[in-house]
Amino acid sequence: MSEDKNNSKSKLLIIIAVILLIIAVIGVSYAAIFYSKVGEEVNNVSTGTIVMSYNENNNGIYITNASPMSDEVGRSLTDENQYFDFTISATMSGSTNVDYVISASKDSSSTLEDSAIKVYLTSLDGNKENQVVAPVKVSSLKSTNSISYAPNNQYVILESNFRNSESINYRLRMWISDDYFLPDISQAYMIRINVYANMSV
Repeated sequence: MSEDKNNSKSKLLIIIAVILLIIAVIGVSYAAIFYSKVGEEVNNVSTGTIVMSYNENNNGIYITNASPMSDEVGRSLTDENQYFDFTISATMSGSTNVDYVISASKDSSSTLEDSAIKVYLTSLDGNKENQVVAPVKVSSLKSTNSISYAPNNQYVILESNFRNSESINYRLRMWISDDYFLPDISQAYMIRINVYANMSV
């Protein structure tokens, strides 16, 4: 009987030891899992903030019953109806970069061909103008179809970017190219200027 009692005690001690071992393994595993989720470093991600503004009285320029002219004359047009001024500005903080495109969409009321029209883009710095895009025919401009953040079927006048907070004043001129034979009937051409932007960190 004493031997049975000793066997029972041994079995009980073995069971208790196994239970304690299981509890210890579970406890260590939990502690290891919990510790792996706790860190002492604080990670900050700065995405920056962007405010794009596009200001104008109206967003178009048009030609009606005009005569063809040379690039030299076209680049110096000063009549209020012969150029279009607009401003693009970005205010940002953090590590950001803003790509933008200035595009033109042709108005459906236009009767002149794209190959008849030239555009010329400058930036304004006080009274000084700097050439940004040399005189080019609208028909030679690439399409926005290859730019993911702009609508399709517009003409790309300029692709550029902001890396810092800044504001740029632009002036767009448009005229009929001197190599275009103008028919005797009344002709018109109108484009609307658009700006689209894409922010990347």
